[in-house]
Amino acid sequence: MGTDSNFGMRIKFRDSLLRSSVFLVNRYLHLTHAILLFFAAAIAGTLNAVAGGGSFVSFPVLLFTSVPAVEANATNTVALWPGLAASTVVYLKRLDAPPRLLLPLLVTSLAGGWAGALLLLHTPQRTFLHLVPWLLLSGTLLFAFGNQIRAMAGRTSVVEDLRQLSWQAIVASSVLQLVLAVYGGYFGAGIGFVILGMLAALGMRDVLAMGAIRTLLAAASNVAAVVTFIWAGAVLWPQCMVMLAGALTGGWFGAHFAQKADPKKMRYAVIGVGLGMSAYFFIRGH
Repeated sequence: MGTDSNFGMRIKFRDSLLRSSVFLVNRYLHLTHAILLFFAAAIAGTLNAVAGGGSFVSFPVLLFTSVPAVEANATNTVALWPGLAASTVVYLKRLDAPPRLLLPLLVTSLAGGWAGALLLLHTPQRTFLHLVPWLLLSGTLLFAFGNQIRAMAGRTSVVEDLRQLSWQAIVASSVLQLVLAVYGGYFGAGIGFVILGMLAALGMRDVLAMGAIRTLLAAASNVAAVVTFIWAGAVLWPQCMVMLAGALTGGWFGAHFAQKADPKKMRYAVIGVGLGMSAYFFIRGH
């Protein structure tokens, strides 16, 4: 029954997409749109490699090119995921967490990402479009005040060995990660800073080790969303392929640029873009 239900949802979503006039516009990618999306994704890839927040650029540009809001979010998630996966591979050598902590967090990340993606696919286009400015604003605020959240959470006692964590702490962090992963599968901007705050609350202080776990959990929630979006036919592949090339190019450049860039200035730039995009879509929606 579950398989039939999922298949029926996929067919229903594809049929509604095929009937929409916007889909007819976006089956074929105009050269100007391709160029715009490539450079937007390149900027997003660079930002993600340096400071994060790349979706604040790439997602709105998809909307500017007349891509429907739900498909824009799905396409953006799929296009930027390989860069996140590459970062995860790089971070693996810094991953130092016991299985009793890591496995529950991974399971809740996958489950939450899947649930968030399904929630997005069942959100009407008009409803999601009205949610866009609020999602952008919430993501921007999480990005802007992520360090403060992490600092407040970091007032707990330091845990030198994560194997000493109690089951109560593991359960609480897993429940929180489930909620975060649902948001990650649904939209996800700024989620990394909240995950860092959660890890700091557990008593972690090794920034690189925390970054490794954060990246792995974000990649896990996103891969569940990516598979769901692809299965449902919600990804516009011409746009996705162009953005994928741009994001990988930007990620390569950003990895080299990050060694010379001022992280504080880059953060301010991302916050400025996020606030500007939020304001634009608030005005556009009224």
